[in-house]
Amino acid sequence: MYSEEVRRTALDLLETGRSLSSVSLEPGISRFAIREWRDRGVEPKHQRRTACFMCGIAGVAAPSAYAALLGYYLGDGCISRAARTFVLRVSCDQRLPGIIDDVTGLMELGGHRAGRVQAPGCIVVQSYWNHWPCLFPQHGPGRKDLRTLAMTIWQREIVEMYPADFLRGLFHSDGSRFTNWTRRPVAGVMKRYEYPRWQFTNNSVEIRTWCCEALDLVGVPWRQSNWKTISVSTRTGVARLDDLIGPKC
Repeated sequence: MYSEEVRRTALDLLETGRSLSSVSLEPGISRFAIREWRDRGVEPKHQRRTACFMCGIAGVAAPSAYAALLGYYLGDGCISRAARTFVLRVSCDQRLPGIIDDVTGLMELGGHRAGRVQAPGCIVVQSYWNHWPCLFPQHGPGRKDLRTLAMTIWQREIVEMYPADFLRGLFHSDGSRFTNWTRRPVAGVMKRYEYPRWQFTNNSVEIRTWCCEALDLVGVPWRQSNWKTISVSTRTGVARLDDLIGPKC
């Protein structure tokens, strides 16, 4: 029996546009087997998962991890149709290995295998599962900022219980931490002052609203710098957010 890693590698090659015949030559696997995995999923039939939280059989194994993964998905994630299953993808800056590891670990907590694919300037962390759209009902055709999004009651309950984890996903995907500076006269002498700032930038009004609501829950003051940017710029606010979500690295 072929390992699940071999099966997923074969499907990844198919998704690049390769034919069944050309993919079968590299690992030495029959075209029939690869076609089965493409059409029926990569998991062996006796191990195939058919349940999820929304289907009423399995619960969210780690709600805090789900809150963080929801933030990553809303920031830089998408769900795509792949043959007879779905694939959850989150694009991560290749210069930030800590975030790549974080996203990979979050995807795998539910018993799913996560893989990594190199793309220009980024690493795409991805996982195949039939029920990803159930866990992320914000899924739909087109860009998130061009659609009206809504958060379900059970999602709100999880985010309200774990707002810091949700913020970690949001700010580590669509956020940035940088240092501003200004010059002010002190006793007739111009002095330079530097201060750190967090910013979250997203074109979706719903996602920005959820970010602000989570910041309110953890007591971090914020302001809207422009139509798509939320800023945390007070010294105490930045320090609190640093403690809650950790460095972006």
